[in-house]
Amino acid sequence: MAATLVDLTHQVTTAMPVYPGDPAVLLEPALTTATAGVNVLALHLGSQSGTHVDAPYHVDVTWPTLDGLPLERFTGPAVLADLRGLEPRAAVTPESLAPALARVADSGEGTVLLLATGWTRHWGTDTYLAHPSLTPDAAEAIVASGVRTVGVDALSVDPTPDPGPGDPAVAALLADLTDEHDHGTAAEPSLAAHRVLLGAPGGGVIAENLTDLRALLAAQEAGRPVEVSLFPLRLVAADGAPVRAVARLG
Repeated sequence: MAATLVDLTHQVTTAMPVYPGDPAVLLEPALTTATAGVNVLALHLGSQSGTHVDAPYHVDVTWPTLDGLPLERFTGPAVLADLRGLEPRAAVTPESLAPALARVADSGEGTVLLLATGWTRHWGTDTYLAHPSLTPDAAEAIVASGVRTVGVDALSVDPTPDPGPGDPAVAALLADLTDEHDHGTAAEPSLAAHRVLLGAPGGGVIAENLTDLRALLAAQEAGRPVEVSLFPLRLVAADGAPVRAVARLG
């Protein structure tokens, strides 16, 4: 059977979904053939826009930046964990990952673990923020298996906080109520799984916002080898970067 290439990358478009608080994405003409003889786009986006990878520096300024990681971190044979059917904001536990981690043990060094939650189907909706996420124990189990690169078809490996109501008046009212009844500081989003995975010995990598992984799951079930490439833009001293994620099905 001939090898098949599968694109795992979301299209980069103006106003595409981003993590709450991240820069909005804007694509607009900078030059046009009508005025300059060539077409050139001006891009405004964040390092975590769309399908992207996180470097260890994303969560700790003392950890390696994107350009400090070996290229081997961004490609390798892939093992998929089939996590479809989980409820919104469900916890992915070590037990959930046990079958996939058993496959990792047989795959050798450099294996990329892909978490297939099926959450791509909610892209562009509020439900996309309510994805399943790894428990710290599950992240520890992944690192203990020798995996240093993890990808997920969701916004994050950690829970994404609810951005709150879209109506500014409702948001202001809730903020006033919080100020009146809660004098503590607001809790930061938990990035426990990020810290475990990215803080792995030698530095880990996380790829987020992968697209539909069903073809890869089917290939794995059929015994076909799956390889994945997650090469980022070569940004200097960066916390992460967009990627063109591609799988090769043998």
